[in-house]
Amino acid sequence: MDKSYKEIFTQIDTLIFDVDGVLTNGVVTVFPDGQLIRHMSIKDGYALKSAIKAGLRVCVISGGKNEGVRTRLQNLGLTDVYLDAHNKIEQFNELIKKYEINPENVLYMGDDIPDLPVMRLVGMPCCPNDAVREIQQISKYISDKKGGEGCARDVIEQVMRVQGKWKSDFYDAEA
Repeated sequence: MDKSYKEIFTQIDTLIFDVDGVLTNGVVTVFPDGQLIRHMSIKDGYALKSAIKAGLRVCVISGGKNEGVRTRLQNLGLTDVYLDAHNKIEQFNELIKKYEINPENVLYMGDDIPDLPVMRLVGMPCCPNDAVREIQQISKYISDKKGGEGCARDVIEQVMRVQGKWKSDFYDAEA
């Protein structure tokens, strides 16, 4: 019998997120000078920071290479931010080896085909509700939120609640 997603959430110790389409809505504003601007949710930021404070490992693996994204994530406390990752398996394997992580204890939230190979290896593949069909088909949890609109907060809060780590009094977890 398959475990429910809430049962799987109890064993999660590592959270990995894609950026574009997950931590952002997937829309990129292009300025005349070629600069690309992405929009990220403050609620997702709060949850990312809260998860780190609660002792969960939080990482990002993204094909995008915007250094502003790296700065934002590092300001939230993420230390493992992989950008310009076109073969996400390489970065995933590096994380697994570096921290001796059991892939069954990993939640990966992705939204598009480049996320598929890693999502097939983790214990909890999940996605925003506007992810492409192939990603939704392999996801054990589909957030009711869209990418960039709180899907990361949704899944982080649920994991932390079932683990007894979600508190309403996180100090200075300002996003």
